[in-house]
Amino acid sequence: MPLTTVKMCKKPLSTRQRARLVIGIAVLAVSLVLGMAVISNKSINSTDAVWNASQSSAASFTAGTVPGPQLTRSCQFRPGLLGLGARVRIFWRLPPGYTLDDVEVHASTSGLGSVLAPLTGFSVEGNTEGSPSQYQTDVPTNLLGGLLGLGSELEIAILVKDGNWTSETASIASNAGLIAGIGGNCRNLT
Repeated sequence: MPLTTVKMCKKPLSTRQRARLVIGIAVLAVSLVLGMAVISNKSINSTDAVWNASQSSAASFTAGTVPGPQLTRSCQFRPGLLGLGARVRIFWRLPPGYTLDDVEVHASTSGLGSVLAPLTGFSVEGNTEGSPSQYQTDVPTNLLGGLLGLGSELEIAILVKDGNWTSETASIASNAGLIAGIGGNCRNLT
């Protein structure tokens, strides 16, 4: 069929289609102008040193390490009179450069091996005697939320905090016995 006999059917563009066409052409024009400006920009210069340096360097980094407290003797379970005033005595020392202000005492939340959490209502300074080379801290069992008793074993841990960093713990496990502290004991875990 000859070309002259083919009729092209063109539908008139709607207002919406015209607006899209105009916007498309404008975006294309702006893109071309910006592209040409970037290509022709002479202010970007490279240096020979960047591409021809023969020296190299290496570096490494490690996470901060906070030294932990150390247990110095076996812990003691002190049952008190008929279980009243029962406490666990922990013997430990601080690493050099740290004070009691840097120490937290944590206890397991539901028995040995569970999550350790800060012991609320407990003052390290108020329950600790001695010097940095040999402290003894008494942890009253009534602060352990009733978990220490009925034959259950609970972990108590001492750690050093330095900003957001914490040390490894010095930990003991304690069992208050069945009734009135009878059969109560504790043992060092670390």
